Amino acid sequence: MSSKIGVIGGSGLYQIDGVVGIQEVAVKTPFGDPSDVFMTGMLEGAPVVFLPRHGRGHRISPSEINNRANIWAMKKLGVDAIIAVSAVGSLQLHIKPMDFVVPDQFIDRTASRRHSTFFEGGIVAHVPMADPVSEEIADILYDACEEAGLTVHKNGTYLNMEGPQFSTKAESTLYRSWGCDIIGMTNLPEAKLAREAEISYATLAAVTDYDCWHHSHDAVTVEMIMDFLDKNIGNTRRILKAALPRAAALTKFSAAHALKCAIMTNSAMIPDQKKKDLDIIIGKYIR
Repeated sequence: MSSKIGVIGGSGLYQIDGVVGIQEVAVKTPFGDPSDVFMTGMLEGAPVVFLPRHGRGHRISPSEINNRANIWAMKKLGVDAIIAVSAVGSLQLHIKPMDFVVPDQFIDRTASRRHSTFFEGGIVAHVPMADPVSEEIADILYDACEEAGLTVHKNGTYLNMEGPQFSTKAESTLYRSWGCDIIGMTNLPEAKLAREAEISYATLAAVTDYDCWHHSHDAVTVEMIMDFLDKNIGNTRRILKAALPRAAALTKFSAAHALKCAIMTNSAMIPDQKKKDLDIIIGKYIR
């Protein structure tokens, strides 16, 4: 039986080509509404679940995305792994617009403004995040890019900034001095929550610009980003078409037991409502 793979589509990606038997599924969660309805179907025999991160019509700001609802719903729908597609800026000269990056690290600069854990309100868990990306999914994405003849950079650090404004030049220069490679607004809350939900996670980052540090940019604009996204969307879909069946063929996922030994709270002390809300995540550990 094939594993089920989720795709969270970022700016410019609001559907996946080639999916058959599409059904729209609305999921109610204890954390409110997800970004949109989920689209489920089959891609070359692989079961997939797709969600547009910003909603159809791009109506949800990065800071307003209900990441807990999105990831909880993916878990409810039986997803084993998530491929997160994101538009990013480059912080390094050798990473050019139209390139792809499969990062292996993240830095959070959202100042804790976003909900990035399921474990609060009477339950505490500490999941390991030293390696936030699941290597088995990242390897598949990298191979799919290479086989398509695309320029792809394996590993690197994604700086997750607060939005919706773009960086100042001082910020962009600071992030470069830290050795960061790309910058975006969305992926780290997703990666943290996916790990807590024991869902393997990896990012396919499509580079749209050099951020504002580069001499060729007086400013990063939506027009600039959308121009490169439009040019590269076909490549993104080719990558997914190759990667999704391979990911679905996996039988072992590195995040599958991330909560083992991570829950600190005595089960008798966890509020009943919290046990109910998180049953799909903690049920096999807490009875």
